[in-house]
Amino acid sequence: MGHGNFSVISELILVGFSNYPQTEIPLFFLFSLVYLASLFGNTTVITLVILYFSLQTPMYIFLCHLAFLHINIFFSTFVVPKMLFNFLASRKVISYNFCIAQTYITLFLESTECFLLAVMALDRYVAICYPLRYLLIMNWSVCVALALGAWTIDFFASVVPLYLTILPLCGPYVVDYIFCELPILLHMFCADTSLLETIMATGGAGTVLFPLLFIILSYLRILVAVMTIDSIKGRKKAFSTCISHLIAVIMYYGTGMIRYLRPKSLYSAEGDKLISVFYAVINPMLNPFIYSLRNKEMKEGMKKVMGKYKIKTKQQITD
Repeated sequence: MGHGNFSVISELILVGFSNYPQTEIPLFFLFSLVYLASLFGNTTVITLVILYFSLQTPMYIFLCHLAFLHINIFFSTFVVPKMLFNFLASRKVISYNFCIAQTYITLFLESTECFLLAVMALDRYVAICYPLRYLLIMNWSVCVALALGAWTIDFFASVVPLYLTILPLCGPYVVDYIFCELPILLHMFCADTSLLETIMATGGAGTVLFPLLFIILSYLRILVAVMTIDSIKGRKKAFSTCISHLIAVIMYYGTGMIRYLRPKSLYSAEGDKLISVFYAVINPMLNPFIYSLRNKEMKEGMKKVMGKYKIKTKQQITD
């Protein structure tokens, strides 16, 4: 269904954690610090890769895309600041257009992260299974094509179908969540949602399950290759190049599975909100520290970039 018959409502109530008003101020300060740490960590990753030539390898190029996704201007503008603002606001409302924008953005970025994690699994597979041909296979053109392909495919697989099928809202105009997301809005649509649910299921299989299956198969192949390495030191080195990516995959898909695959008897609206906070705020903060800033190459890059900055500062002071 197209966009011609939308409801004329202007705003919706965004409940958030207003059922526990005594927690809102502490949560505001906590999530503000986490959000700032996320912006700092992900911006640092992008800056280091741009400034430090030795980090301009396929793995770090893909990390840049993941970091950009986490500090993406749309996500930073449309989701987290509004959530923080509502912790302090007496009227916890969100405009209808802003709510729909959040729905598009969250769907797009969540599915794009799945494909970026799959692309990173492919990178690790090539690095371990074909080490001598790694730079030849994962050349600059291939990296650009894979990264841009992840963004493009997910745009046409998530945003476009949603645009063509999204329905007018009939209410109740209360979003019992911390931001607008398609599964939350489904019960608020006026018309029959069976077509939209079918498209969601098909799109979910393509943008979520397919990347997960690809990641699993890649790591099964990596495991076989690692087990053929004779030395224990060689095995540990091979595994160490994958562990951070595996942690990122487990955190991202783990929260999704807890939310969507748990039994109905364990469903809790407040629990869903906490899970959404994890993947919307906490997970983007943890990724740069778990995945990037703890390894030797990133630390070395940080030291050299900071060293150049200090030298430049001293020269300016001297002059």
